Amino acid sequence: MTNASSEHTWKQISDELKSAVGPSLFDVWLAPLRLAGLNGNQLILEAPASSRAWIEDRFGQVLKASAQSVIGADAEVQVGVAGESAQTRQAAGAPATKFESGSDLNPKYCFEQFVIGGGNRFAHGAALAVAENPGTAYNPLFICGPPGVGKTHLLHSIADYATRHGNGVRVHLTGAESFANEFIGALRGGDINAFKARHREADLVLVDDVQFLMAKAKTEEEFFHTFNALRESGAQIVLTCDRPPRDLDKLEERLRDRFDSGLVADISAPDLATRVAVLRARAQLDQLVIDDHSVLELIATRVERNLRALEGALIRVVAFASLSGRAITESLAEEVLDGLFPKKPSDPQPVKLTVEAIRDEAAAYYGVSVIDLCSASRSASILWPRQVAMYMARENSGSSLTTIAGAFGGRNHTTALNACKKVEKRIAADAEAASEVRELADRLFKTAEENRSDRAQ
Repeated sequence: MTNASSEHTWKQISDELKSAVGPSLFDVWLAPLRLAGLNGNQLILEAPASSRAWIEDRFGQVLKASAQSVIGADAEVQVGVAGESAQTRQAAGAPATKFESGSDLNPKYCFEQFVIGGGNRFAHGAALAVAENPGTAYNPLFICGPPGVGKTHLLHSIADYATRHGNGVRVHLTGAESFANEFIGALRGGDINAFKARHREADLVLVDDVQFLMAKAKTEEEFFHTFNALRESGAQIVLTCDRPPRDLDKLEERLRDRFDSGLVADISAPDLATRVAVLRARAQLDQLVIDDHSVLELIATRVERNLRALEGALIRVVAFASLSGRAITESLAEEVLDGLFPKKPSDPQPVKLTVEAIRDEAAAYYGVSVIDLCSASRSASILWPRQVAMYMARENSGSSLTTIAGAFGGRNHTTALNACKKVEKRIAADAEAASEVRELADRLFKTAEENRSDRAQ
């Protein structure tokens, strides 16, 4: 098919998409898509790296349906990342580095997209040194810091760099929780030798969130032997954690000692200048036009805790502007952020929200019981309030995802994380849902302030 006919076909599909999702959603998420190729019945599109996963998850079905209405019932859609990917580079003749993973590489998590600031400069330098010379510098490398400051970004950046420049280096990326689940499955299935081979026969092993090994005796034992086997083979080990090794009090001492035997690189919360730089980089990556530069400074001032929340706030502001047909201004940003990220109170003792208080207020707001929120029910009338409550707890309590999940019927970290992601996606695309969350936030802080005033009397 000629380029002209391909572009014509893509124009027809785009018209179908705009009709299916509406002009507002189309302009925000689907208009940036670019036609990369049309091979028979396969439509190949390119999306900004930061939004590809979101587009596939949120619009995958409508993309396929629109393509089938124009091309035919057997049409398939593939959404890649704009620019050259690791896979593309390999296909073009780069060294065939073997990548195995219990966690797919995130295309936006690379060194080129990492914003360096005062709180992460040392960790970034150490990560780059390890990526360039695995097994010779800083082994193990232990990157620690609170949630959302860039630890996973650096871990994936090392894997990405090694995949592109590793000259045959075998790379294995996984999470501690995945390691534990795989190990249990291997024990039950009698496949322990295959499990050991998968995790020990690599030159560069990267493990995210090792705090989830705590209080899992058998898994700790296996990880201890895996760690030793990797060190003996000369493999490079990189670990991330939400705290330094010495604070992993529920982890066996011998493991803590091994984690502490290399280089411990701490990442602190980003300062204001770094947060503004992150927002500018994200806006550039997503090709967002924000004429009023004070908007980025406002978001960076309001959202201090972590980079995920920072980027999520930017997405919400942009989406709200598109859905409401308004320009992206400081006043609009104020409107979106009020409640979710309220202004700092002048009181030196700001209102503190507990997970339990948030859970109870959410139950009252949605007209369900706390027992319902903590139950196993997957009913829509219970599931959405539970997800919102978990999201609000992450944004406003300062508690870990593990603590948050435990307050909702003893659920696990992954459940809480998925709940937060689902709420973020929905409020970015659904103005009514965003309004709900803002209203609940207002109620939470109002109730907390009233309770504090009562105690002061």
